[in-house]
Amino acid sequence: MSEVRVAVLSGFGINCETETMAVFEMAGATAVRVHVNRLVNGEMSLDDYHIMAVPGGFSFGDHLGSGRLMGNRLRFGLRDQVRRFVQSGKLVIGICNGFQVLVKMGLLPGDEEVSLTQTASLALNDSGHYENRWATLEFDPNSPCIWTKGITRMRVPVRHGEGKFVTNDRKLLDRWSESGQLAVRYVDPAME
Repeated sequence: MSEVRVAVLSGFGINCETETMAVFEMAGATAVRVHVNRLVNGEMSLDDYHIMAVPGGFSFGDHLGSGRLMGNRLRFGLRDQVRRFVQSGKLVIGICNGFQVLVKMGLLPGDEEVSLTQTASLALNDSGHYENRWATLEFDPNSPCIWTKGITRMRVPVRHGEGKFVTNDRKLLDRWSESGQLAVRYVDPAME
């Protein structure tokens, strides 16, 4: 098998690039820190990588909402590269704020055309404040998501003000659920 190359995005308030790179390297990949501007201005290309990882942090200080500005930067600055990358079957992962970025850029939950049209968002928590606590997640065993294969349930720390996944079209939620695109849900740890 050829060397797996991971583009770990950096810049504009993204952090944890070093940790993200270390995890991919522990798994046997070669991870490269890639500043978003170098992709946008053509110095580098996603075509040279097998995985695109968007780490956490506070991209653009999360001004105007978590992940919104970075999502727009990627959607409009890298539209063709991202579309080609995803359509060729390459992998994308968004961690923490990186997940918020992928939702805001319209890559998640996504569509077959990779239209990068935002159909969902992450809204303010029901509590109305920043959450900093442990949560239990349950994974859909039928989801096609390779990042969650074989995982059933886990406890994780959550730290966010905008963690409520929403859409204005209930039919989309049903469709995403049926297709396994809602790979993980918050659950009450006391429930089986």
